[in-house]
Amino acid sequence: MSITRSELREKIMTILYQIDLYQSNKIAYEIDDVIKDNMEIENEFVKDMVYGVITYRDDLDKTANEYLANWTIDRLDFMGREILRMGIYEIKYSDTPDLVAINEALELAKKYSDDSVRKMINAVLDKLVNEE
Repeated sequence: MSITRSELREKIMTILYQIDLYQSNKIAYEIDDVIKDNMEIENEFVKDMVYGVITYRDDLDKTANEYLANWTIDRLDFMGREILRMGIYEIKYSDTPDLVAINEALELAKKYSDDSVRKMINAVLDKLVNEE
């Protein structure tokens, strides 16, 4: 049974969430170990996304803050933050179609964030796509 891209994105979100928690609690970690703990088999999409979001994190946060109205990304819950970073990363740095990136982010937000966070994610990604 193969795993879908949507399921992989859920794994990526979990990995990024764990890394964010480790960083905020000053716990040592290795990115590859966190990935291995969450994935039964190696997957390039997962690795590319995790390393990409981590590498471009400051840029992703800056972009998010530009489009969040009277808000900043660090005020979002951990899951909402990671979902937004993933969506921005996919739009700016991957070949994922913009509509797919937005839809995938919103599906994750429906499942893991409250409605107000989902609306913020939708607004940011929509503004980003429409201004590029």
